[in-house]
Amino acid sequence: MPTQFEFSFSKSHRPAGGVAVLLQAAGAKEAAGAAVADPESVLAKAAKIGKFTGKALSTLDVIAPHGSPADRIVLLGVGHAAGMGDHDWLKAGGAAAAKLRSAEKITVFLDAPGIEVTGKAAADFALGMEMNAYSFESYKTRKSDDEPKTTQKPVKVTIVTATVIAAKKAFGTAQAVGEGVFLARDLVNEPANVLGPVEFAARAKELEKLGVEVEILTEREMKKLGMGALLGVAQGSSRPPRLVVMQWKGGKAKDKSVAFIGKGVVFDTGGISIKPASGMEDMKGDMGGAAAVTGLMHVLAARKAAVNAIGIIGLVENMPDGSAQRPGDIVTSMSGQTIEVINTDAEGRLVLGDALWYCNDRFKPQLMIDLATLTGAIMVALSNHYAGLFSNDDRLAEQLLAAGLVTQERLWRMPLGKEYDKMIDSKFADMKNTGGRHGGSVTAAQFLKRFVKDTPWAHLDIAGTAMGSPTDELNQSWGSGFGVRLLDQLVRANYES
Repeated sequence: MPTQFEFSFSKSHRPAGGVAVLLQAAGAKEAAGAAVADPESVLAKAAKIGKFTGKALSTLDVIAPHGSPADRIVLLGVGHAAGMGDHDWLKAGGAAAAKLRSAEKITVFLDAPGIEVTGKAAADFALGMEMNAYSFESYKTRKSDDEPKTTQKPVKVTIVTATVIAAKKAFGTAQAVGEGVFLARDLVNEPANVLGPVEFAARAKELEKLGVEVEILTEREMKKLGMGALLGVAQGSSRPPRLVVMQWKGGKAKDKSVAFIGKGVVFDTGGISIKPASGMEDMKGDMGGAAAVTGLMHVLAARKAAVNAIGIIGLVENMPDGSAQRPGDIVTSMSGQTIEVINTDAEGRLVLGDALWYCNDRFKPQLMIDLATLTGAIMVALSNHYAGLFSNDDRLAEQLLAAGLVTQERLWRMPLGKEYDKMIDSKFADMKNTGGRHGGSVTAAQFLKRFVKDTPWAHLDIAGTAMGSPTDELNQSWGSGFGVRLLDQLVRANYES
């Protein structure tokens, strides 16, 4: 079972067994809480022998320290204190959690000499612990071949800091962020036989408990709206498509909304242009954009964000049966623009094109941001350390880049231009859905640009970051939840009234 933590904050606390985690800055002679947890000064000798210097995220583990009220002490380095930012506190919490898998109770002393600990820092440390501990084990019935799966009690964690009041307040917001990230991870990790378009829509509907207004459009409503692009992708599947519209009205009535649109292909075989069998199981994660938008809407509602926000997710399954669309088919999008389907595996942009047009036409938002696991080409360009950013608006692009630096969900801006736009012109329709192998992520973005008019817009290609990205202190999961913290930071820094 994944470890679950139950946090409390206190100005002082004396451990009674369990693990004591003590923070220490680089070059400091003493760690936080040493007088309480290490009355016999065992750590000084242990640090010298273990050559512990307080380097960021380094640890020193002391079992049964003489004279200590704790059964075990973990010394955690945080590096040079002056340079610690929000993300550093998250990573420190994640590094601590990684050392505490078997702990039954934990005391964390944060206020180390030379370190300024704010309430937000304490809350971020706790959130980092939770993010590291997340795992998806819903379908495991045994822990190992010989050990049955059992229910694990939450591990009680007492965080000792002078900023108790501020920490408790900040932790409420941090928990909301964590819940949104975990929701997105859960959705990406779910197998496609469990999470189809209808089931995904039902999960989004649960956000009504937080005050989000949720509408679910069926294929009948989408046909009336003329969403031939989205419906064309879905027609090869026995599982019907859905378009989910989520609204959080936390701002002033006169404020225009910010809108987020997510690609939700719950499984992508490639359709008639079928993918190779090797690795196709990963295509259950082709709805990472829709998962991030759903997670973001949870965060905004849970923390009562002072913003009007719209989340729209297009949910389909791309299958190759006798009803599936063929290469060479021409479909008519909601915008009235016609599209020649060159490759049925370039399906996400068809879903997003109709969703973007619908969002812009109905709500007239002040901006639109779409997220999609759209192209393998973006992974060729950026690997899985950055997501691709395309935008028709420099101000919005700069805001997103800045938010990515804060959360370390990093973006790299990619080009748009007339030269690329010409690559998707079609002989038989207004456009074709792929411009070929070269510049594949750019031509995909150029395709989407044709559905946004003059509204400030950004497209985030998260194919390399939403699933199977490198694990670190904050993520040990296949589904990362990429984009939730990024977009929450964008909103809180720029768009809350």
